[in-house]
Formats: sequence, C-alpha cells, structure tokens
Amino acid sequence: MIDMISNMLLPYLFLFSLTLFYFLYILPKFIKNKSKSSPPGPPGLPFIGNLHQLDPSTLPASLRNLAKPYGPIVSLRFGFNSVIVISSPSLAKEVLKTQDLLFCDRPLSFTGERKMSYDGIDIAFSPYGEQWKKMRKIFNHHLFSPKRVQSLSYIREDEIESTMKEMHDLALSSKMINLSEMMKNVTTNIMLRVNFGKRYQEVFGPLDAIQACLVDRHFSDIWPGLPFSGLVDQLLGKTNQLEKCFQDLDSFYQKQIDEHLNNQKHKRANEQEEDDVIDILLQLAKDELFSLTHEEMRAMLMDVLVAGTDTSAASVVWAMTSLIKNPKMMKKAQEEVRNVIGKNGKIREADHLPKLTYLKAVVKETMRLYPPTPILLPRETRKDVIINGYEIKKKTQVLVNAWAIGRDPESWENSEEFLPERFLGGRDIDFKGNDLELIPFGAGRRICPGMSIGVVTTELLLANLLYLFDWGLPNGIKTEDITYDTMPGITMHKRNELCLPAHVHF
Repeated sequence: MIDMISNMLLPYLFLFSLTLFYFLYILPKFIKNKSKSSPPGPPGLPFIGNLHQLDPSTLPASLRNLAKPYGPIVSLRFGFNSVIVISSPSLAKEVLKTQDLLFCDRPLSFTGERKMSYDGIDIAFSPYGEQWKKMRKIFNHHLFSPKRVQSLSYIREDEIESTMKEMHDLALSSKMINLSEMMKNVTTNIMLRVNFGKRYQEVFGPLDAIQACLVDRHFSDIWPGLPFSGLVDQLLGKTNQLEKCFQDLDSFYQKQIDEHLNNQKHKRANEQEEDDVIDILLQLAKDELFSLTHEEMRAMLMDVLVAGTDTSAASVVWAMTSLIKNPKMMKKAQEEVRNVIGKNGKIREADHLPKLTYLKAVVKETMRLYPPTPILLPRETRKDVIINGYEIKKKTQVLVNAWAIGRDPESWENSEEFLPERFLGGRDIDFKGNDLELIPFGAGRRICPGMSIGVVTTELLLANLLYLFDWGLPNGIKTEDITYDTMPGITMHKRNELCLPAHVHF
C-alpha cells in the first residue's frame, strides 16, 4: 500500500521540484538579465520558453516569423537559454563587423558541439582567445590559403571525373540518378583525400552518425542546471550514442596520425601529390612553428571533415533543384558552360570557372536562398554591449539568421524568387563577408575558413553536371512536385532526395 502511494506521489513530487527550481533559480535569473532596454520578443511559457513556437525542420523561417512583429532584433528563450536573434543586414553588420570583437565568443552550451570540438579547442567552437587565433592562423595560412586551395584542384577534378563516369553509366542504362547521395559521396571523397591522402569508405557511416548527433539536442542542453537532466540524457541513450559517434571518428583520426608518423600503410598513388592535412600539421609541429598536440590535430580534422563534406553537397543539390524547376535558366546555364568548354572537352578550374559568369550567378543565388548554414554558428557576447539602442548582457547567446537576411525584401527585389540574373551587371555582391546582405559563410573574424574550397567545389561540380548531361523529370512528376522542404540540422539539406533522369550530352 505504501509503495503504491509512493508511486502515485512520485510524478507530483517531480513536478513540484521542477516548479520550485524554476521559480527559485531560473525565473530570478531571467529577471536579473532582462533589463528595460533589452530587445523585445514574444512571451514564452514556463520551462519551454518559445520552443513551442518553433518548427525544427523550418527553424530559419520560424525565427523570421517570430521576429516580424518585433523587428530585426528579438529576444527569445529556448528552455532555460536566453537568445538574441538578428535578422537584418544592418544589424548583422553590427554583430559581425562593427562590434565583431564584442560578439566573437562561442557558447559551449550544447553537448554535441562541446564534444565534437574537443571541449572548444578547434576553430569552429573555441572561444575567442589565443587558442582560436592559433587555429585560425593554421587554417588560413597553411591548410586553406588561396595558393593551397588552388594546388588541390587535381583532387577535385579527379574525384569529380570519377563520379561523372559513374553517372554516365547510370544515364546510359536509363537509371535514375540520386544527386543527393552522389554529391555527398563525391564531396566526402574529396575531403578525405585532402585530410588523409586517400579515400576511406569505412568513415561514411560514422560521419552520418555524427551529423545526426549534432542535430539531436540533449535534455541538459535545453534545461541546463536542472537537477537530474544529465541522468535523463543517459536514460534516453543520448549520452552513450554521442560518445560512440565521437569515439568512432576520434580513433579513426588518431589511427591516421599514427600511420603518417610511422610512415606505414600511408601510400599514395602519385608521390607528386600535395601533402595532406595530417602531413602539414605534423610538419608544423616538427618545425616547432606551432605547439600542436594530437588532440588539437584531431579537432582540426573533425572540423574539416564534418563541415567540408556537408555544405558543398547541399549547395549543389539546391542549385539543381532550382534549375530543374526553372528550365529556361537551366538551358541558359548549360549553353554558357558548353560554349566556354567546347565539344568533348574537360572542365579545368583555373581555365574555365572564371569565365562562367552565369553559373557563378546561379551559385550565388542558390546560397542566397539556401545558405549552407542558414543560422550562423552561435556567438556569445564578451561583455555588456549596446546594439540598435538595446542592451545585451555579457555571455548572451546571439544567432544571426542568414536565411532571413538573404530573403530580406528591403535588400532584394522579388526576394523569394530564384533569379540568378540579379547578380549580373550593376553592383558586384560577393559572399566573402563584405556585403552583409549575402552571408552564407558568415563575416568578420569568424568567417568560415573553408569558404574558398567550398565555393570552388560547388562551382566545379555544378559545371560538370550541366556540361555533360541533359536533365529531366521522372515520369509522372511535374516541376511543382519537386519541393523545397528542408531537414533540421546545422546545414540546410533538402528533405526529399533529388533523384532525376539524365541523358548523356557529350
């Protein structure tokens, strides 16, 4: 009888404990941090804040809709986390450029990012400081300098040629081509060779798993400080799942480092090839140019592989989705590529890409509407700061909605339409962080260091697809049946895979 009464009372005791914790600890904290001059925002509910107003699969659009009644800067609560969301070019400039130094920290509040960044020692999630400056210098001057990115063109051309041959065979046998899968495979193979010098099929599974882990928020992420939140994550299996995902990749990275050190099993098909990322990092450590631990090397490998395999593939799929729904633009892009390359030619980065002005406009327009990272990685204020007349407290999390900025009707005419022609003639808008209306890679000191290799990979892939094949729709499918629905995640992926029939042109 006593046990039965205890079991009946337990849920009520738990709810009472949560309520007490909220009113004694969380609510006073929000009141303290919320000044009269804080940005406006919609009222939230106890415990969940504004989470009930958000759709994870359309998060950028949800955030834009929430912000509309309040303006381009809005205060929200995600569980126990206070967040400021920026959704206009002018305020993005304040955060990313004008007052960049005050907004350039990263919050390590999410379990997945904290784990994958090796507790914040990588370039993506490390707080602003000497560690991040060291990482940036290595990335910008040694791993992805303009000269080095250009020197790796043979890898991109080789892997893309191999993929095009595979697609050629599928087209000749009248089989459907899964562009989503094939673009992901080719970009992964490119980055594997950049990192390690060769392909590794066994890493594809762990990479998929790690992407899923980064999307899956933990109970303790939403309600930090809540008693037993860590236990809830363990009971739900989230802790063990994340640990396994991390260990699978971490042990793989260390194995590659060891093989490079021992110079065993590390054999290249062509000894004239450029050094891979591990070669460069080991040489930097050997020359004592930088103090580098193996853990820091593994953190950099994680950044390059996880980010580098995802964004270019997604961008190509979005470009092809937009072109297949706009046949006249598809034809125009194909004619340009074929006129520049000629018959039975081979696309070379240095010779041909600079001449493909319409294709470059297609890529820009794709990244305007479907930025690889629609919500830029979160920033955190380093001290109290004033923006647009509002007071933002120290250690406040700030999100920049690049998706909403790219669709801002005050910056773009017919902002929801796919119109590559808007980038032809007139003002030359780039996505290198100079024009805040278009920031698919961010801006300021924390702009994505892999931007140049990502853009050139996207352009080269798209040029080959348009040059070699004529694309159509599956039987019974109309252009309006091809949707723009998205999946939840750091990178904006198309929800439904893009599968199209192709006919060999050359």
